[in-house]
Amino acid sequence: MLLSLLAVVVGLAILVYSADVFIDGAVAVATKYHMPKMLIGALIIGVGTSAPELVVSALSALSGSPGLALGNAYGSNIVNIMLVLGLTLLISPITIQKQVVKSDFLWLIVVTILSVFLLLDGHLGRLDAFILIAAMLANITTQIISAKKSKQSLAEQTQNDDELPNPNNIKIGQSLLKLVAGLVILILSSRLIVWGAVELAKLWGLPDLIIGLTIVAIGTSLPELVSSIIAARRGEFEMALGNVLGSNLFNTLAVVGLAAIIAPMQVSAEIISRDIVVVCAITAVLFLLCLNALRTNGKIGRLAGAFLVLCFIGYSSWLAVSALGISYAT
Repeated sequence: MLLSLLAVVVGLAILVYSADVFIDGAVAVATKYHMPKMLIGALIIGVGTSAPELVVSALSALSGSPGLALGNAYGSNIVNIMLVLGLTLLISPITIQKQVVKSDFLWLIVVTILSVFLLLDGHLGRLDAFILIAAMLANITTQIISAKKSKQSLAEQTQNDDELPNPNNIKIGQSLLKLVAGLVILILSSRLIVWGAVELAKLWGLPDLIIGLTIVAIGTSLPELVSSIIAARRGEFEMALGNVLGSNLFNTLAVVGLAAIIAPMQVSAEIISRDIVVVCAITAVLFLLCLNALRTNGKIGRLAGAFLVLCFIGYSSWLAVSALGISYAT
């Protein structure tokens, strides 16, 4: 028990420190190359923190359980918006920019609709998978082109902003090392916390179902959660929101696409009738919150964060009741 408790405490300390180092590296790289912080948040932070989901989905497909990839991907998307963004907003309101809603959010909406269309026939084959991967490549290409177009204005903004470090003084090797090392340690420390928490839960007699729906579900989202909170606390609002949007795009396109390429899968009716509906609904809610922020003070505040967290509690309770009902029936 002492070892498990130590794993949780030490893991949390390392998690917070590594997230700080990770964000430091991301900000430095963005400043050095005059890259939009939204791009860094969506690609480097969002994709990087979704690496565990990609590995889990690939291993699930290789082991003959490709359907787990869908639950993993869409479950992570739900947790990212409800829990990750919700808790981030409770700690620090996030400023919304018009360009984010017009471009990045538009991509997320289109991708969500595309995934629903591909899943409705109850089968996800390799052709569907290649469409998802192609959409992911198109998104990345669009992001890079957009970044190049705005590079000059960002360079001028950086030079005129005394709060930002001078790009010429940034050591890119050191910054990249912080970025990569921070990400690796971030993911490993989250796994250490999950292991310790699961062991403690077993010692305390909690059933596997509750462990899976709470500790494991939240634990796998710890990299996104902590990196978003650290970014928001430091005023890097674009990175915090970009993390969630980028992670959800990556989960929907790359995570599901890779699993379907490895092993085409049948889509359970439960995924379509429950998880897909929740993903669409919560994405629409977040979009409306962003639009409302643009019309008012430009920020999504703590009230919206509390609402999203309550949605997560309600969704988790729904899962628990459904799972307990099935277990009792069998």
